[in-house]
Amino acid sequence: MVSDLNYLQALRACCRDEAAFEQLKQLLNLEEQSIEEIVSQPVTQVDSDFQLPTVTHSWENLLPADIPLPQSDPKLEKVAANKLGIIFQLLNRDDDSRWLLFAHSDCQEFLELAPYSAYTDLTLLWNPIHPDDREAYEQSLAISAANLQPWIWEGRVITKSGKLKWMQTAARPILQGNDDIYWNGLLIDITERKTHDEALLLSEQKFSIAFRYSPDAMSITTLNEGRYIDVNDSFLRLSDYQREEIIGRNSIEINAWVNPEERIRMQQILLEQGAIRNQEFEFRKKSGEVGIYLFSAEIVNISGESCLLSVSSDITERKAAEALVSAAAERERLLYEIALKIRRSLDLNEILNTTVEEVRRFLHADRVFISYFDEKGQGTAVAESVDPNFSSILGWVTENIAYQEIQQIFELDRIRVVNDTTKVEKSAFIAEYHNRYQVKAGIGVPIMLGDKLYGILIANQCSAPREWQQCEIDLLDQLGVQVAIAIQQSSLFQQVQTLNANLERQVEERTAQLQQKMQELQELNRIKDVVLHTVSHDLRTSVLGTIMVLNNLLGSPEEKVTISRSLVERMIQGNERQLSMIKSLIETNTTENRGIVLQRELVQLNTLVPAILRDLQPMLMENQATIKNMITANLPLVMVDPYQSQRVFENLFTYALKQNPPGLKLTLKAKIERQMIRFTIEDNGIGMSQLECDRLFNLFVRAPQARCSTNIGLKLYLCRQIITAHGGEIGVTSRPNRGSTFWFTFPLATAEN
Repeated sequence: MVSDLNYLQALRACCRDEAAFEQLKQLLNLEEQSIEEIVSQPVTQVDSDFQLPTVTHSWENLLPADIPLPQSDPKLEKVAANKLGIIFQLLNRDDDSRWLLFAHSDCQEFLELAPYSAYTDLTLLWNPIHPDDREAYEQSLAISAANLQPWIWEGRVITKSGKLKWMQTAARPILQGNDDIYWNGLLIDITERKTHDEALLLSEQKFSIAFRYSPDAMSITTLNEGRYIDVNDSFLRLSDYQREEIIGRNSIEINAWVNPEERIRMQQILLEQGAIRNQEFEFRKKSGEVGIYLFSAEIVNISGESCLLSVSSDITERKAAEALVSAAAERERLLYEIALKIRRSLDLNEILNTTVEEVRRFLHADRVFISYFDEKGQGTAVAESVDPNFSSILGWVTENIAYQEIQQIFELDRIRVVNDTTKVEKSAFIAEYHNRYQVKAGIGVPIMLGDKLYGILIANQCSAPREWQQCEIDLLDQLGVQVAIAIQQSSLFQQVQTLNANLERQVEERTAQLQQKMQELQELNRIKDVVLHTVSHDLRTSVLGTIMVLNNLLGSPEEKVTISRSLVERMIQGNERQLSMIKSLIETNTTENRGIVLQRELVQLNTLVPAILRDLQPMLMENQATIKNMITANLPLVMVDPYQSQRVFENLFTYALKQNPPGLKLTLKAKIERQMIRFTIEDNGIGMSQLECDRLFNLFVRAPQARCSTNIGLKLYLCRQIITAHGGEIGVTSRPNRGSTFWFTFPLATAEN
């Protein structure tokens, strides 16, 4: 039976499909005696299946007489009809002669030989074999005969037309009793397969070359476990691993993924799409260094197992360059925006706060602040942006000694850069600053206004030491210049504002002066009206009365005129009134131009008031009036002019007596209020309206029919001038038929006055 595994595998390789293999296996699965029966059958003419309908040769004429002649075996013919290749039976005699007992008609298609030609001359099958493959042909056949092992041969043949073809033979030797050996086998054309294999080999060679010498890191890993099957030299160079350190291990075992969740995401994409293209991932090298790679991968099948062919391009330097370009662009944007804000805004606080906020965001620093030094060298943190996890430095004040130290620092280094505060020497002030505000690293740049250190712009890293980049240092340096420009601009703006404010104040003062002058002119005009009214009415009335009396006296025929005493007294009283009014007018004009001149001295009012009341007794008796003095004897001293004070009391009493009928009752009181002594004079007279109360102490022209004469009005106006000159106030409250209350205040005597 055909049970040899190698033989069956050879048969399978020879057949074009599974059905042909099964048929060939059935054909060759024969006992030795079956072959004998086949070859001992009478010779028959070749069947039309062999495409030789006109051939008259018989096997009797083609074979030696001692070789049994085979008939066209139905099994052979059945398989041959499928045209799987050239099915043949080969006989090797014990004298090493060889005879072809059966050959399928495909000889003509495969080898460009008619079957009968092959039977006639076996060398016709030998000659087409490529000279380089003949030795292997003979050796394989000899080995099969010697070991009775399946005969497997693969080689090239050259047809009559010059075509080069690849042929493969698979046959099973059967030893006969007379030591003859039969081979039942199949010769097939494998040219197409060999061409494909050569193309595949060439492709594999190209892939191998590309894989080995690619500048990108390439690897082949199992899909499920991620174990490395093969890696190229670029992979080893980029990962820092040796080949034996990585083959058989997976990416998890070598801790290659910086972010393991990215590996899970990559696997999901591969399972969904079968491939992944140009994804950026971070991988960790053997040294622990992290690189950025552009990763592409595709699922491939290798020996029936799903594997992953991946390519990784190291873009770490490119990403770093892109980061530098991006940082430079961001730096330029930041500088532009701050410069633009400086041009558009004159609010220094807004500019400083915007600067520290934007700088901290750009640098990813924990704190950025600006400190300002005043004329005395005292420093104050005026603007800050700080991470909430760290202390605020806003409002921190430093003394002049710190200013001197900071000035010396920037005289030595234009820019102060500290990557690790624990590794630098520092003064007690700097050490306190580092400890108090958790400073681990920092950059400081001066803000200069001309040659003067105006302030400092500082960035702090509080979470850990930091290696500051040159672009970051340059940014802070340039921003220090921009902030200095902003401060200068704001200072100029403040100067302009101050000048404008001064100019506005001067304009306001000049306007106020003009308005005051206008008011003075109006007041002078009003005084002029009062004078004219007084002259035209009061003086004129008195003069006319005197003239009328004198004219009456002249009308008497007698040479001597007699004037009664009462008439003379009335004339004297009238003239005295006119003199008093003229005096009041002069005083009013004097006070308007020069003010009240006071001769202050310490006065005990409880002694001054009784003296004033004694002087008023004749007037009180004339008007049948009474005064109740309720001023206590323990009043404190006041710093007043006794004469002017007495005039105030007299004028107020005079007004009250003149404006009310006889029998008036007056009450005099005093009390202390807010460092002032408040005097009140109450009466039970006829009172007055609110309008009269409001205008009583003003200088205005009174109508001839008014109860208050011009003379009395002038005296009341002088009362207000006297009280105001002392620093007090004066007024009246009244209601018609309810009496009136006059009040005025004097300041108490103090060390200052």
